[in-house]
Amino acid sequence: MGMTIAEKILAAHSGHDQVVPGQLIECATDWVLCHEITTPAALRMLEERGMDQVFNPDQIMAVPDHSVPAMNIKAAKMYQKLKSWVQEKGIKHFYDVGRGGIAHVVLENTGLVRPGQTLVSGDSHTCNAGALGMFATGVGSTDLAGAIYAGKVWFKVPETMLIRVTGQTQPGVTPKDIVLEVIKRIGADGANYLVMEWVGEYIDRLDMEGRFTLTNMAIEAGGKTGIVAVDDTTRSYLQQRGVQPGEYTEYASDPDAEYKVVINIDASVVEPTVAYPHIPSNGRVAGSDRIAVTHAYVGSCTNGRIGDLREVARILKGRKVADGVQMIVVPATQAIWKQAAQEGLMEIFVDAGASVSYPSCGACLGMHSGVLGPDDVCISSSNRNFVGRMGDPSAQIYLASPATVAASAVSGFISDPREYNGEAAD
Repeated sequence: MGMTIAEKILAAHSGHDQVVPGQLIECATDWVLCHEITTPAALRMLEERGMDQVFNPDQIMAVPDHSVPAMNIKAAKMYQKLKSWVQEKGIKHFYDVGRGGIAHVVLENTGLVRPGQTLVSGDSHTCNAGALGMFATGVGSTDLAGAIYAGKVWFKVPETMLIRVTGQTQPGVTPKDIVLEVIKRIGADGANYLVMEWVGEYIDRLDMEGRFTLTNMAIEAGGKTGIVAVDDTTRSYLQQRGVQPGEYTEYASDPDAEYKVVINIDASVVEPTVAYPHIPSNGRVAGSDRIAVTHAYVGSCTNGRIGDLREVARILKGRKVADGVQMIVVPATQAIWKQAAQEGLMEIFVDAGASVSYPSCGACLGMHSGVLGPDDVCISSSNRNFVGRMGDPSAQIYLASPATVAASAVSGFISDPREYNGEAAD
């Protein structure tokens, strides 16, 4: 019986020639990603048990990103804990405030994580890195502690869902719309503990930024991770970051690999999609209802990349954010922030009346730099719209592509971005 990409990676990292879904394995971790929110709890567990060590300081990456720059004393203490641990243990790969940004996007651009590897972190959106053809997943603080200490975690080998996307999207339809359409069809638990493997001619044409958006949101369907096989697009992306073919292992699913379920999506019929409150699977066509918004947020590990910012700038150029709408743009990393500035995107955002913030997760999960108040209505390019996710429990969160967010910010109500498919306004 053949194996999927994920099964092959897990077999290689657990000393088995073959693994099957449901099998319990002890899996070696190539990388452990740490940030200042979940890591301190894991470190306390180790310290309390006299196990205060790291398996390999060169295989741990630390990126403070959730509550930085610190917005209060508690946040400052969490940051201090992470930083002091990094210094004490000699953690080589530390992307400090001012040098990093949102961990998952920092990570994907380092050239350190590569196809065929395993990665764990105490963050559910670690599945983002699966676009590189690796097995990347979030774990709880207890498993994170074990990974830091021993470089190993226990997994039950997951089954795999194959998502085949064919056809060409209409203008104005983005990878975010594709993944929201998939989650709408299968439900928020439709991929529970499954690997979501993306294939098809649409995926073959898709750039790495779009692929990261797809794998990032596997957890929003209950998935263990998302994954895309390595191809020339992946190889080119890695070469641009100094990684040459032969410096990593490529895995491909066997023709006779078994899948739990196969989902077929015709990209040509997908329309700009908005996930209504309070669950990512509550998708409807953008502009179906005239819903006034008070906030528009572009950013997060899902859609804060340079391509996202360019699309937002295209729509905002020569236009103004509607009166009564607070728009926040958050480049995902310092490098993206700098590139956006060099390309003149920041000037477009400011001229339109948007605020540009420091790269962090703050507004995405209601920690700082854009917390929603009572009854606010936010159109967001992030990944979750749960009750209280971005602030007050009475706030309404609608998930959409950066293009839809920008179009809605200009009009003042949730709008179809295809109305802005022409050139920027004069």
